[in-house]
Amino acid sequence: MSDSLHLPDSMTLLPEETMGVLRRMEWLARKRMQGTLTGKHSSPDKGFSVEFAEHREYSPGDDPRNLDWRVMAKNDRNVIKQYIEETNLRVTFAVDASGSMQYQGDQAAKIDGVERSKFDYARHLAAALSYLYIKQGDSAGLVTFDTEVRTRLRAASRPSQVRRILDTLWETDTGTDTDVSTVLHEVAEQIPRRGLVVIISDFFDDPKKMIEALHHFDFRQHELVLFHVLAEEELTFPFKDFQRFRDLEKVEPMLKIDPQAVRAAYLDRLRGFVKSMEVAAGNLRADYVPVTTKTPLRDTLIRYLGRRMHARR
Repeated sequence: MSDSLHLPDSMTLLPEETMGVLRRMEWLARKRMQGTLTGKHSSPDKGFSVEFAEHREYSPGDDPRNLDWRVMAKNDRNVIKQYIEETNLRVTFAVDASGSMQYQGDQAAKIDGVERSKFDYARHLAAALSYLYIKQGDSAGLVTFDTEVRTRLRAASRPSQVRRILDTLWETDTGTDTDVSTVLHEVAEQIPRRGLVVIISDFFDDPKKMIEALHHFDFRQHELVLFHVLAEEELTFPFKDFQRFRDLEKVEPMLKIDPQAVRAAYLDRLRGFVKSMEVAAGNLRADYVPVTTKTPLRDTLIRYLGRRMHARR
C-alpha cells in the first residue's frame, strides 16, 4: 500500500469489526434535549439554529459574512465568529485515564487482534460511540482525566470532529492517581447546556463522594450513561498462590498477599461497590452498563445499543 493511502494510527480505534456494528445501529436519547428537531437529533438545516462558540483570526477563504465588525472596529483585528450548530443531542465523553485503568489481566478480549487494558477498551468504546453520534448529525466532545482534567474538546457535529476525538484519545496516556469525584464536579459545571454525558471509568474512588458527583449532573439536567469497566480478574479474583500486587496509581507500596486469605472479603466489598453504583444509577434514571474487558467490544456495543433501540419502540 502506498504512503498516500496510509491511515493515521488513531484510526485503529475504529477497527472494521467495530464499524460493522455501527453501520446497522443508532442511538436514541431518552430525555428531551435542547434543540429544534426530533427523531435522531440530526438537523437538515445547516446553520439555521446555531450557538456562538468563539472568535478566531480571519484566514483567506473564510466567508466574509462571518466577520465580527464590532471586534474589528475596537481592536483593529480581522476576526470571524465561529458557531456550533444546535442539535437535539450534545454528548460529552468523560474517559478515565488514571493508573488503575492500565490493568489488563490475562482474560481480556482482543480488539483488532490485540488483548486490551481497561483504558484501551474505554477509548475504543468512546471512539465507536462518538463516531455513531456524529454520523447521526449529533454533537460530540471529549474530556479525559485522572486527578484533573487532562484534555478537553468542545462538542461539535462536523465530520472532522471524529478525527479530532480519535487523535486525542490516541495521544492520551494513563496517569497515576485518580480523583473521579472532584473531576466530575468540574465537568458537570463546564458543560454549557443540558445534554448527554457518557462516563467510561472503573470508578475507583470513594463511593459516597462519587455518587454526590453524579447527582451534580442530574441537577444540571444531563442524561447520564455510566460504563463501569472492570477486568475479569477484578470481578472474580481468581488468584491462588501468594502474589505481589502493585498499585497502578502508586499510592500504596507493592504488597505480597495470600489471595486465599482475602478473597472472600475482597469479593464482598466489590459486590457492595458495584451494587452502590447500580442503585445510584437507578435513582438518577441513568443507564448503568457494567462491562468486563473479557467481553468482546462488538458484543458490548450490540447489547447496549440494541437495548436502547428496543426501549424506544
